[in-house]
Amino acid sequence: IHSGSQGLRMGMILFIVSEVMFFFAFFWAFFTASISPVFNIGGVWPPTHIVAISPWGLPFVNTILLLSSGASVTWAHHAIIAGFKKEAMLGLNITLIFAVAFTAMQGFEYASAPFSMSDGVYGSVFYMATGFHGFHVIIGTIFLAICTFRLYFDHFSRQHHFGFEAAAWYWHFVDVVWLFLYIT
Repeated sequence: IHSGSQGLRMGMILFIVSEVMFFFAFFWAFFTASISPVFNIGGVWPPTHIVAISPWGLPFVNTILLLSSGASVTWAHHAIIAGFKKEAMLGLNITLIFAVAFTAMQGFEYASAPFSMSDGVYGSVFYMATGFHGFHVIIGTIFLAICTFRLYFDHFSRQHHFGFEAAAWYWHFVDVVWLFLYIT
């Protein structure tokens, strides 16, 4: 017989797996278009009329922000397990700051990008994949903000903190997806 906690864990795992499938579809579209570019985009990738965003500018800063947020949410998790509420609150607040900074920088990158979603398959795949990821970052930020309030009001203990664990799993998923987006 399974407890409610095990059911919630399995549900969260299956939810994350289903989200992986969404992103897999975006990566499939990207690799299909980039490995064999068609003649109407010049037969090259990125297309000749596209000026690609340098990976060493804002995307690199965003990568550092998300990796740092992954470390701070893990720190918060270990602090909850150890019963150190103050450190857990600090870790969660740092994570939220990194998350908001990431979202702001992503918005700035969109505003200053030298191409748009209507610039063919390159723009479409770029904005769909990074936009869908950005949406997940916002959802994860909300999830972690709720956990911060719950921690403040002592809703989590050393033994019972699955709501936080689920948020942390989701946040690590968002981190990993970003790494794949960054390297492609």
